[in-house]
Amino acid sequence: MADSGSTPAKRMCSVPEKAKLHMAMLALQFGYAGFHVVSRAALNMGISKIVFPVYRNIIALALLIPFAYFLEKRPPMTASFLIQFFCLALVGITANQAFYLLGLENTSPTFASAIQNSVPAITFLMAALLRLEHVRLNRRDGIAKVVGTLSCVAGAMVITLYKGPTIFDPKPPPHLHNTKLFQSLGDAKGKNWTLGCIYLIGHCLSWSGWLVLQAPVLKKYPARLSVTSYQCFFGVLQFLAIAAFLERDSQAWLVHSGAELFSVFYAGVVASGIAFAVQIWCIDRGGPVFVAVYQPVQTLVVAIMASITLGEEFYLGGIIGAVLIIIGLYLVLWGKSEERKFAKETVANAIASSPNAEHPHGIINNRATSHVKSSTLAQPLLSSSTTDQNV
Repeated sequence: MADSGSTPAKRMCSVPEKAKLHMAMLALQFGYAGFHVVSRAALNMGISKIVFPVYRNIIALALLIPFAYFLEKRPPMTASFLIQFFCLALVGITANQAFYLLGLENTSPTFASAIQNSVPAITFLMAALLRLEHVRLNRRDGIAKVVGTLSCVAGAMVITLYKGPTIFDPKPPPHLHNTKLFQSLGDAKGKNWTLGCIYLIGHCLSWSGWLVLQAPVLKKYPARLSVTSYQCFFGVLQFLAIAAFLERDSQAWLVHSGAELFSVFYAGVVASGIAFAVQIWCIDRGGPVFVAVYQPVQTLVVAIMASITLGEEFYLGGIIGAVLIIIGLYLVLWGKSEERKFAKETVANAIASSPNAEHPHGIINNRATSHVKSSTLAQPLLSSSTTDQNV
């Protein structure tokens, strides 16, 4: 009896880790996709674009603080660290989330998700301009990263400047057709599509800038949960300061329906809490490239969910741009993967040629090793520092 009772548990444990990783990544993409749709629904209901991120980050902060306090050892806090955390919050939370909501209000969940696929290329471009990333045009990986970056930029420009004809126009259920929540999203009637896309590009620039700026901070303060908690805290303070000038209506701070309450809790718990933990586990077990490859799946899931539940329309320009961005994403990922392989081979060859690692070969080994470490900087959505709090 005891043996038969333990059989289901053994079967669960016998599931291969690769299968668990794929299931976790699919669940993660569904969670992210739901956030895009829920956020747009919240905007349709009239929730304030300032109040929404305040409540979201308060919930995320409440979830993060216990884990950061009990699970991490933190370096001594200094005024310099506080200033750096404040600046990271300004770029990675306040500007990032504000641009996202402004862009989402004027476009659609699908294209907001599609443009986010350009973040790896934008980060690579920023790192290259700051000389934090080396561009080697004499190798395939260097050419792939440059071509991928150009493809992402071209895709973002197409989405922004060319809306094109409607190629798919689903209709919501008849009994929901005239309701405020389920109004058609894709056409964004009464909104400025080009301005919305510009806001979304600002969102991606903020996200990429946050990744580049956060890398050196985490080296000096290697407590990721604590750093994220400090950023959420300062993000809340910054949004409250903005609200003091722009959100004078006290009614905006009230939750008027269960749907609004659900949207806030979904953003804080699922998108900024559960998703963070799942992504960290997947990166640890499957590697950063494995996690990044699943990013375009989110766009596909968003398109299906938004079309079915909210009647989102699809435009030719948006689809062409999304395809260019996804192609660019994979080219950048492939280039980074090849660069890492080349660096590992260089280290292996250096060690093989000098097993004792004596000087001057030890210098070669150190240089090769440092190249491997530095090559991970320009990989947004590829490192554990990329959390969904920035969406």
